[in-house]
Amino acid sequence: MTEKLGLMICGHGSRNKGAVKQFAQLAEGLRARFPDWPVEYGYLEFANPVIKEGLDRLRAAGCTRILAVPGMLFAAGHAKNDIPSVLNTYQAQHPGIRIDYGRELAVDTRMVRAAGDRLREALKEAGDEIPLHETLLMVVGRGASDPDANSNVAKITRLLWEGMGFGWAETAYSGVTFPLVAPALDHAARLGYRRIVVFPYFLFTGVLVQRIYTAMEEAAERYPDIEFVKAGYLNDHPQVIDTMADRVTEILHGANLMNCQMCKYREQVLGFEAEVGLAQESHHHHVEGLGAEAECRLCEEFCTGACEEQVRAAVHSHDPHHHHHHDHDHDHSHAHDHDHGHHHGHSHSHDHGHHHSPYPHADHPLGPKSLKRSGGRKG
Repeated sequence: MTEKLGLMICGHGSRNKGAVKQFAQLAEGLRARFPDWPVEYGYLEFANPVIKEGLDRLRAAGCTRILAVPGMLFAAGHAKNDIPSVLNTYQAQHPGIRIDYGRELAVDTRMVRAAGDRLREALKEAGDEIPLHETLLMVVGRGASDPDANSNVAKITRLLWEGMGFGWAETAYSGVTFPLVAPALDHAARLGYRRIVVFPYFLFTGVLVQRIYTAMEEAAERYPDIEFVKAGYLNDHPQVIDTMADRVTEILHGANLMNCQMCKYREQVLGFEAEVGLAQESHHHHVEGLGAEAECRLCEEFCTGACEEQVRAAVHSHDPHHHHHHDHDHDHSHAHDHDHGHHHGHSHSHDHGHHHSPYPHADHPLGPKSLKRSGGRKG
């Protein structure tokens, strides 16, 4: 039988309409790169379509082999556990289909070039009165309970710092790990630089990006002698689409290998030794495909951070019934026992108890704990 290929782009999902729209635009960019293949996309949680629906459409189109890639910057719990678990389950239910899984965007020269373009755009708008040697770059990553993913954000920071010639650079995270943005900005402000450029190393918009910008605006009020510059996130930059297209062709050439040398599920990574060899499973069944039910109605495509203001107001009024939690600000790490980019034929679990390994530094003073001292923003 002739093999028919299809492409599946797997995203996390968001309650923010703008983020969902931007992910769909990225999928359109990949459709243009692979015009001879059916191309679908889907999400783990909150947004529709879910991954299974995209796979169903590819199967209905007659695809016998599906190349699936995670639309994610780095490999943490979602790329290593949740998406493969969904793909494994689907393949087990449809044995006539072969699903091969690619790797994340990762640290790549094209991604660095895309990031450099976003920084140059911000610097051009800010003006050249302050030289780069008197400018501090702060790169803000998503933040995960996976140290390998977090370290990759730091590597992006170094490549941008050295490549562009900033006077200094710092790395911060929007949640889960440390340092969070607010304490990192306080630290950066004490270093004596005239300008601080804040760059969210994110693919799409959403409440986390808005939270970063809000922290920057608050820092600007605390430190009026420093110029704070907001850089845009990556979005569908052509180099981002180039990188993702390459992740697809890697599968065909058998080169779709994640970096397992520093994977906490395979190796005894310092501080995460207890997570070696845990079973691979997904935790997203309970929020899969909520769609309009979970969609934020406080803003349109552009996230204004209105939900954050609602949360703060509820915290200050001690409202015990307010639970408007937006865009998951966590990275549930489960377990890891799969071969990246090959067949996912290992066993998987449908245990809805969702056993999560606790992040070993959840009480770090510069991590989420710091938010309790600064108005209750949730990290």
